[in-house]
Amino acid sequence: MMIDLRMASRQHAPALPIIPELAASALATWRGRMINEYTSASVFEHLARQLEAANVDQDSVRACRGFADEERRHGVLCGAVVEALGGEACFAPPDTNEFPEHEDVSPLEAAVRNMLSISCLSETIAVSLIGAERLEMPEGELNQLLTTIYSDEVGHARFGWRLAGRLVKQLDQDAIARLGEYLAVALAHLEEHELAHLNPHASPPPEGASLGLCNGSDARSLFYATVFEVILPGLEAMGLPAYQAWEKRTRPAAAA
Repeated sequence: MMIDLRMASRQHAPALPIIPELAASALATWRGRMINEYTSASVFEHLARQLEAANVDQDSVRACRGFADEERRHGVLCGAVVEALGGEACFAPPDTNEFPEHEDVSPLEAAVRNMLSISCLSETIAVSLIGAERLEMPEGELNQLLTTIYSDEVGHARFGWRLAGRLVKQLDQDAIARLGEYLAVALAHLEEHELAHLNPHASPPPEGASLGLCNGSDARSLFYATVFEVILPGLEAMGLPAYQAWEKRTRPAAAA
């Protein structure tokens, strides 16, 4: 089954600078974003069902479902850039692992695990990286498109931090200890995933910023700064052993 976003994306195609030597890199970057953003909708749909099963308030469940709609819209917007670069905004859905249900623990603890992984880890990193990209990108239609995505991602991250902080308080000390063990796994996965997508050898010329291309080494440095300055302190403030979990993670070879 193909996901075809061409008709919807063409309505939003931004005007882009013509830089032939960077076109292929930009097309690959935005195509990857299109697929990642659009398929992320299912993550929030699963999380909404999990929150409902844990008897979390309906406002939070509805908000999570709304985030799924926003992720699909992000896919369309990224597809608009793909179309503007001469590509086609359609793709076969990638084979992905099933959403982790964490059936070994209570529905509430399972929901907290996924909330931490999705919003407090992944979405927080996305906010940091996209925010930096916006600052480097000149004003124009692409910057406006990216700002729309950025604003939504900020909302996803803030929602998760607020809700996770509230739900963690409902868990006992045994559950907190298990969350610490889970974070060691989640943080290792986050590091491995992000480094795999941030090529340390990517060093586009300054004009690459106008197409959304970034310096891979700088992006990796920003990733680690976000972990140490935002994520770990934030998790510790919830009462979770985040620094210990970071030290216990299995460091990916790509980080060596």
